[in-house]
Amino acid sequence: MIKIGDIVLPDFPLLLAPMEDVSDPPFRAVCKENGVDLMYTEFISAEGLIRDAAKSIQKLDIFEYERPIGIQIFGDKVEVMREAAAIADATMPEIVDINYGCPVKNVACKGAGAGLLKDLPKMQKITEEIVKICKRPVTVKTRLGWDDSSINIHEAAKRLQDVGIQALTIHARTRSQMYKGVADWRWIAEIKERDDIHIPIFGNGDIDSPEKAWEYKNKYGVDGMMIGRAAIGYPWIFREVKHYFNTGEKLAPPTLEERIDICKKHLDFSIRWKGDKLGIFEMRRHYTSYFKSIPDFKPFRTRLVEAQNHSQVLEILEEVKESYSAMPLVIMEHIQEETGEYPEESIDYCIAS
Repeated sequence: MIKIGDIVLPDFPLLLAPMEDVSDPPFRAVCKENGVDLMYTEFISAEGLIRDAAKSIQKLDIFEYERPIGIQIFGDKVEVMREAAAIADATMPEIVDINYGCPVKNVACKGAGAGLLKDLPKMQKITEEIVKICKRPVTVKTRLGWDDSSINIHEAAKRLQDVGIQALTIHARTRSQMYKGVADWRWIAEIKERDDIHIPIFGNGDIDSPEKAWEYKNKYGVDGMMIGRAAIGYPWIFREVKHYFNTGEKLAPPTLEERIDICKKHLDFSIRWKGDKLGIFEMRRHYTSYFKSIPDFKPFRTRLVEAQNHSQVLEILEEVKESYSAMPLVIMEHIQEETGEYPEESIDYCIAS
């Protein structure tokens, strides 16, 4: 088993990445149903929390079925991060997580997220203050470094552990890579192999199939792995990985009916949580991923995106079921992290720090 403070996770847990405008409660619900062991909220602006910004406050919503869950915050000011951590801690998640990995310009270039990889003393100070104020375990997600010439994950990991974090997730890319190129897990393996690092180390980046998950588990020796983009529109990735680990066999991909059913559940929760108008609107970004690689699906996708209410969406989904019920489907490929292929609506957001 893996322990983060008093939280007990199964051997080699699978984690859901904190993805902006993706990892909300409706999305987390369908991932939990499919076997994820530990989830995180979307990353939350520390400035937004202390100003009571509505969007930031709403991201604190957690539900009993989600536990264990971590609330992730980001920011660049020591006192602001300390105050925001206290707010997050009072919401009573299992974990308070700090984002030191988001690479997008309006975060990293303002000194937050991956921007703090350029200032490890400040990263350490922020973390130390958060550990002091929180009653719950504090964890961190970060990257290898700012760019190839300044990879400093070894120093960062030791500094963070020394001030009291209880687990570290490493996305095996630099900030300059964004989401391109191949994630280099050799750096994560080096951290895991160090005698002076004793906290759980989780790997992130490019895990898009059960076979790759198995390969990386055995090759790099991490304590668990975090999955991000491969779960968008494909929450079944978690159950498929676990089944492969347990049996050495691949599960059959979800049927069209399963895709439609999980899409409906996602939509229903979205409406219950955000209301009819916003729930319908924000669900639109997911349709491409749920029905990826189904031939000639574009007309249905267009209609789903244009649908104005719940009943219209359900009617269109029933038409999808009827139209494709007798047709052999192209097996839906997992979203490939190395290609940067993910929903257009999410392209400007920090979707996997």
